Order: sequence, then C-alpha cells, then structure tokens
Amino acid sequence: MTAMKDLLAKMVEGKQLSFMDAEALTQQCRQGAKAVQSEEDVLRWLADEYDISYTNLEDVELDRQLLSLFPARVLLKEEVLPLKRVNGSVEVATSRLFATQGLDTLKTLTGLKLKPVLAPSEAIQREMKKRLGVGADTIDTLGEEAPLQVVDDEREEDTNLDGAAEDASIIRFVNQVLRDAIELRASDIHLEPFEDELRIRYRIDGVLQEVPVPSQIKRFQPAIVSRVKILSHLNIAEKRLPQDGRIKIRLDNSEVDIRVSVIPMLHGEAVVMRLLRQNSTLLGMPELGMAPRELKMFRSMLGLPHGIILVTGPTGSGKTTSLYTALNEINDSIRKIITIEDPIEYQLKGINQIQVSEKSGLTFARGLRAILRHDPDVLLIGEIRDRETAQIAVQASLTGHLVFSTLHTNDAPGALTRLVDMGVEPYLVASSLEAVLAQRLVRVLCPGCKEEDHSATTQALKEQLDWPKNVPMFRAVGCRECRQTGYHGRRGIFEMMDLNFEIRQMILKSCSSGEIRAVALKNGLRTLSDDGWRLVRDGVTTPEEVMRVTKDQSLNETSKEAPPQAEAEVAKK
Repeated sequence: MTAMKDLLAKMVEGKQLSFMDAEALTQQCRQGAKAVQSEEDVLRWLADEYDISYTNLEDVELDRQLLSLFPARVLLKEEVLPLKRVNGSVEVATSRLFATQGLDTLKTLTGLKLKPVLAPSEAIQREMKKRLGVGADTIDTLGEEAPLQVVDDEREEDTNLDGAAEDASIIRFVNQVLRDAIELRASDIHLEPFEDELRIRYRIDGVLQEVPVPSQIKRFQPAIVSRVKILSHLNIAEKRLPQDGRIKIRLDNSEVDIRVSVIPMLHGEAVVMRLLRQNSTLLGMPELGMAPRELKMFRSMLGLPHGIILVTGPTGSGKTTSLYTALNEINDSIRKIITIEDPIEYQLKGINQIQVSEKSGLTFARGLRAILRHDPDVLLIGEIRDRETAQIAVQASLTGHLVFSTLHTNDAPGALTRLVDMGVEPYLVASSLEAVLAQRLVRVLCPGCKEEDHSATTQALKEQLDWPKNVPMFRAVGCRECRQTGYHGRRGIFEMMDLNFEIRQMILKSCSSGEIRAVALKNGLRTLSDDGWRLVRDGVTTPEEVMRVTKDQSLNETSKEAPPQAEAEVAKK
C-alpha cells in the first residue's frame, strides 16, 4: 500500500489527481484490497470506477486528418492526444482525468465535443513524438510567431537567417533533436535536405532510422543549419564549401562531444553530427565478447615487448573501443603509454593522450615524431592514414615500442597487403607486424520480443549449414522497447590472425591477401562469419545480421564453420 501512496502522491504533484480524489482513491483501493503498483494500475482502476475507456495505444490507428485540427503545442503541453471520431464526439487520450484544463482548452479552440479515454502518459508521449514529430511544439510556435521566408542562397546580401538561427524556437528545436538522439543511443544525426522536405535520421545500433518531424520543417531548414553552425563555431555565411566543427554539450551530468560536418548539396546544406559520449564506461577484456581462443590470443599479444598490433574494420565497427580496452588492461605504473588520436573518444586516467589538430599543424606524423622523444613504452596511433604515418609506426615498433593502431580493411589478411600498398617495404611489414584483429558489430536481439524462427527459409539455411538439430535460430520481431526493430544494442564479432613464420614468408614474396587468407584458414583462423555464427548459436543475434555485416565472405566458406564443434570445423578443412 505504501508504493500505491507514493504513486498517487506523484500523480497529485503532476496535477493528474486532486488531493481529495487521491485520498478517496487510496481509501477505496484499500477497501477493495486491490494492489496498485503503477500508473497503468491506477488508470485501469479509474476507468472501471468512472466507466471510461482505457487504452495502451498499442493497436490504435490515429486519424491524421483529425490530428491536424488541433494545435501541436497545446497537445504537447497538456499531454492529450485526439484518437478518432465516434458518434459525433472525438475520443481524446489523456492520463489526467481530474485535470480538465487540457480538454477544456481543446474544446474552446475547436468547438468539438470531446470524450476522454485514459492512457498511460508514457504511451501518449511516445505516440505524439511518432505522429507529430520531434520538436512539433517549437516549430508550431515559430510558424505562428515568426514566419520565415527561405532566402536565396545565391544572394549573399541576405543575412536575416543569422537572427532566425538565434530565435528561441529554433534553438529549442535543435536542442530537442540532440536530446532525443542521445536518449535513443544514436551514434549519428543526419539532416538531409531534399526538394520538398528536410529529412532527419538517427543511426541507432549501426542502422539509420528515420525520425518523424513536422511537415512544415522544410521552411526553417536554413535557420536550423545556421543554428548548428553557430553551435559548432563555423562560418554561417559560407554555404558553398564543406566545413567541419565540433560541439561539446553536457546533459544529465554526462558530456557528449559532437563532431559536425556540413556539405553543400543540391537543395541546401546537409549536416551530419557524430555523437561521442565522453563519460562512457569502458569495458573490461571479458566484456568485449570474444570467443575464448581469440581472447587468449589477444591477451598474449598485450604482453609483447614490441611490434605492431592492428585492429581493422569499417567506420563505427568498435575498433577504438577494443584498443582502449587493451590499453586499460596494460595500464600500470611501470609503462608509459601515449596516444595520438582524432578524436579522443575516451579519457583514460594515467594515459597521456594527444589530440590531432590539422589547423595548428599537429598531424599524426608530426605528433608521432615528437612522441618518440618522450620515452614511451606503448603507443596508440588513432589511424594509419598514409605512408608517412605507417613508416613511423614501423620504425617505432622496430626500436622497442609496442604500437597499437587501426586500419580500414575488410578482413585481417587484407591489412598486410594494405601496408605494402601504402609504400612500406614487405620486409619491414613482416618483421614489425605481430597480429591483426578484424572486427564488426552485429545487432543484439531484443530479449523482450525475440522468438524462435521456424520459417521455411531458416530451415533451408540450417540444412545448408549442417546446423545441429537441437540448436534453435531466433528471429527479430519488434516491440515498444526496441522501437519495433527487434534489436537492442550491439556485440562484436572478431577475426584474430597472428603472424607465424609461414605468413611472414608469404609477405616477403608479396603474395595476395587471398593466398595469405587460405594459409591462415589452414592454420586455424576463425573468420568473422565463424564468430558471427557463434552468436547465432548462442541466441544473441540472427543469421540476417551476420550475413549483413560479413557479406564480403561467401556463405559456402562459412557453411563449413557453422556447427558448434570448432575443432571439427578445422578438421573438415
């Protein structure tokens, strides 16, 4: 009963119940011995007591034409949502039965007869965001209070957008987009201009998802872009050249570093913002999710006195997280560790970190030369981008340093030939490189809605892969918790290749990455696909996810590796 009282007290503070109504409800619930633990329980009880309909809005189809009759700012302020017309009345979802000012305001503005329907406040807010779009209240206010005209980009004398970008509604809208993206765990925000719309998309768990926005947002596109430029200290008058900047914000005691890229497109400037959470908790080695073989190999590499360890994969595949975890593992008082990065994604205590700055002339190559005079034991180079950086990294490893870095290649064997293509002599690659870790991120099935897949396609795939009969495959379904995607979060899959004598000889002979790969497979290399199927067997992800991120590897090669017995897999080859 104490939990019920606390809940009712909160509802009184939120003006959803008067104090007298809350006291009466408490007494009636006590007499009826009804367990009330959540807002939903209270709303269901109220619906029964006052003979009012209740809905969780899961299967309700909203009338969009009806929704357009009501001002968005009033709906969002009062948390009421028109649903549909029934017998001359409009059903309106609300969680505030006894706070009638919202319904009264709508009745006054529209003259329509309204009928309340009880629904949880979280469900109402979710549907509002979906139907009205992010920042609908601010755009609605701006449209009435300060209508803007889109200026001609060719007319350089037009500067009224400078003031428009400082309008309170535009500031609030950009802030809402940033907050919404951070709350949804987005890694990137895309603002994309088209002829008749400004599309906003978030990259969540590695996949772009479109965000509902008000239809009239296109009118304010230049002002929104200008606001982002002001925040990132860019030139708002320059609309013909690409620009890069950064924003640092603090939200709920956590800091987020935002990298901004603005590029002119056919219908205006497009903006992409990369969100880097500064206070993210760094994982330990076991939490990376490596298979025991790869984890043992990776840990053994960390104990080497010198050499290069490369982590490869596309942008956003978790390379930096793996390297930081490795550095954290060997971070102690007897080693000096220096990193040079662009950008610094995590701040590690006890590690000297350098931020690359192209404007001031601090490049990777120039920074590396200076670092070597600081007597380091371990170096982390954010990325090997060119021949000069690669050669300095090799020289550093040959003079007694352990060097970590990243490279953009499809798989582990490809890193060897990439270094040679950059201009590093094969004998230097063979003598300095110790191991290559390729990785990708696959989406994790939502635990609340995943279910076993019995489809004909999956059964055919099981036969092709010689899948064990007692090991199920799961499929993504979609629910409210995962935004109907069926996935929540990501896990890494890894391909660890150490360089033995045979592979070093192949580098000296300038063999192709395909030939090196064949020898590595013969020596027990577990490919990205193999590791992905390990997660499928564990019920962590789906076959579709594994094939999506490893489509550079053929299913025929993978089919030999899918069954759980790893030793049998190698023997089959």
